[in-house]
Amino acid sequence: MQVVKFGGSSVASAESIQKVMAILKTKLYTDNTIVVVSALGGVTDLLLLAADEAINHEQGYLNCLQQIEDRHIQLVKSLMPVGEQSSLLSMVKMYCNQIEDICKGIYLLGELSARAKDKLVSYGEILSSQIIATTLTASGMPIIWKDARELIITDSKYGAATVHFNTSNEKITNYFIPQQGLHWILPGFIAASELGVTTTLGRGGSDYTAAIIAGALTATKLEIWTDVSGMMTADPRLVTNVKLIPQISYQEAMELSHFGAKVIYPPTIQPVMNKNIPVWVKNTFAPQDEGTEIKNVQQHGKSIITGISSINNLSLISLEGSGMVGIPGFSKRLFEALSNNNINVILITQSSSEHSICVGIETQYVPLSKKTIDEAFSYEISIQVVQPLQVENDLAIVALVGDNMKNHTGICGKMFSSLGNEGINIRAIAQGASERNISAVVAASDSAKAVNVLHELFFENTNKQIHLFIAGFGNVGKKLLEQLNLQANFLRDSLRLNIKVMGISSSKLALTSDVGINLNNWQTEFENATPSNINQYIATIAEKNYRNTIFVDVTASSDVAFVYHTLLQKSIAVVACNKIACSSTLAYYQSLKQLVKDYQSKFLFETNVGAGLPIISTLTDLISSGDKIQKIEAVLSGTLNFVFNNYKGTTSFAQIVKQAQVEGYTEPDPRLDLSGKDVMRKIMILAREAGEKIELDDIEITSFMPQSCMEGDVDNFYTAMEAQEPYFKSLYDEAAKNGQKLKFVATYNPANINGKAVVGLQSISEQHDFFHLYGKDNIVLFYSNRYQHLPLVVKGAGAGAEVTASGVFADIIRAAQA
Repeated sequence: MQVVKFGGSSVASAESIQKVMAILKTKLYTDNTIVVVSALGGVTDLLLLAADEAINHEQGYLNCLQQIEDRHIQLVKSLMPVGEQSSLLSMVKMYCNQIEDICKGIYLLGELSARAKDKLVSYGEILSSQIIATTLTASGMPIIWKDARELIITDSKYGAATVHFNTSNEKITNYFIPQQGLHWILPGFIAASELGVTTTLGRGGSDYTAAIIAGALTATKLEIWTDVSGMMTADPRLVTNVKLIPQISYQEAMELSHFGAKVIYPPTIQPVMNKNIPVWVKNTFAPQDEGTEIKNVQQHGKSIITGISSINNLSLISLEGSGMVGIPGFSKRLFEALSNNNINVILITQSSSEHSICVGIETQYVPLSKKTIDEAFSYEISIQVVQPLQVENDLAIVALVGDNMKNHTGICGKMFSSLGNEGINIRAIAQGASERNISAVVAASDSAKAVNVLHELFFENTNKQIHLFIAGFGNVGKKLLEQLNLQANFLRDSLRLNIKVMGISSSKLALTSDVGINLNNWQTEFENATPSNINQYIATIAEKNYRNTIFVDVTASSDVAFVYHTLLQKSIAVVACNKIACSSTLAYYQSLKQLVKDYQSKFLFETNVGAGLPIISTLTDLISSGDKIQKIEAVLSGTLNFVFNNYKGTTSFAQIVKQAQVEGYTEPDPRLDLSGKDVMRKIMILAREAGEKIELDDIEITSFMPQSCMEGDVDNFYTAMEAQEPYFKSLYDEAAKNGQKLKFVATYNPANINGKAVVGLQSISEQHDFFHLYGKDNIVLFYSNRYQHLPLVVKGAGAGAEVTASGVFADIIRAAQA
């Protein structure tokens, strides 16, 4: 004897039922078969909606009833030959009239009892099972329709009745065992009380019906046919790279189904587990797929984690008070109060001090729970030894499930540290003594992210998914997007990183995508960008709440620089080409560094100092390894080095600066480079990274630019420089006369009596490391305890969109691999 169950999605339409019939064609010829079916997909919801409309005196219930009738009539017409439709259509009409009578009674009375609701929703399964039974018989597969209410007996707890197994098992065996060689079809979900009144087994109860029958008959197997190809390692609606679980134990299946896996109704497992009956979960729409087998699984060789599941719409209720400590009976009274009101407890945790008991329940039961418990402990509350019940809503449970977890140490640690690294706060923790389930309560808004983080950690041995949000697409931004596109295959194949650009923004527009922006034509896609500012863009990033998110700032905007703290507080990594944040007040710089520690975030800004040169990382490595910086000397402006390397007095100074701007070496406003302020910022950042508490005012600057050149707008800047050409020529001639070159030098020296840092134009002799510094190159000399006489030198191109973008790219990779 085999039992086969088809869910609502499997019988939602004529096309679906044709697939069911094709599957049954093979089943009915191999063994005695009992088929259990659900209502047509969506019909139970329509029946409940009709009841709600009717009780609220809304005439809309008639529309719901019309939809129900139309669906079933159309189904009959699609499945049956015209000449054989009459009796079946009459049956549909009869049942639909009965449904209408019940709803009319609800409408007139303005009352809907649990008993009436069970009677109403039972029609979904009665209609579907009789239509399918008649269709199968008409197609040459004779099958007997049997009313499940005559076989499964329950108590009178309407909505989720408790089965009387002794009575039900006797009725089932007495009916089926004597009739060999036959096949039957039953409506799932419905049963009857001892008085013969219709009851239901709870939403999803058709699985339970099938399991009760299989268990009573000790069936060879139970098959659950649905719209997925078995039980998955996580909810495929939340996780892209889910994997099929080919075999799973009864206990693991119960844990996963209880904690949100909708593939199988939780009570289904118990009747078949007691008889060791294998259960198969199969896909009606892909019957060739192997599916999942639920049975007693040998643990040897199994993976540590079997699956990850979650429950939303959770609330935590906490009973706290000093009067609970060491006093027995508080837990008993709490759980009795909940039990007496049929409130199911999902999770329990209690502090070792006994000062508080925390319980997880469905959010819908919070008002009743608070009223009930506050009444139960009214005396203790009145004398202030217990506080009124505390409630926290908008939560979810995320659970790791696996029989093998008890044999492996460190699973909890990996779980909680991975969630913490993504900024997911854990509100409560529960683990059973069997160590088969580790549950964590998190904010509901973090549940999808948490499931993805854990699935990537325990199941995905391939590529790490990185979600990138970019602010700005000027010269550097465009080059970065180009490099990301060109290197996508290398990153995937060699570094196992799958980097998706999920958002691009300008100062006024933003484009975001849930699947990633196509970098081959991002500019075309950006034409669909919507109006946005940086705060709205950051809010969108927070709302998306992707795991492994990196925010990339390739702007020069202070508005963008001063939102980093918002991102770091959400454990979102920040990669900044923009140097404003790190060169702002010491307090803001230190606050960002502290946030990195507090929220385990990542804040990388290598390109703040030397474009693509590894200057900050080299300094960090020196300090991390125990070295101490004595002095830093540097040429930190690729722009100024380019200008002074190319200015020979034959072409005006203004024209050389203009050339640098055209070639993309300057800041958007070249005066920032020529004034020396950009170099001041850079040496200050290096000093801060070396441990110095330094502000911009602590840096001494000797400017070589005449004041007239720094007034007005950029056009005036160039005009004034042309007027000052004799002055610039004199600077060059003086240095050349002595065989020297002009370099704009920055020096950090804590022992320097003139200040902590100095920047200014210097004439460099041939013996100096700076003399042979060509083009737009930068150079940094690190003098330290280890490098006292011969400095550690970092030298290379220090300006240009290409190398700056590559430096940002390198920081992205570092953040992704951290």
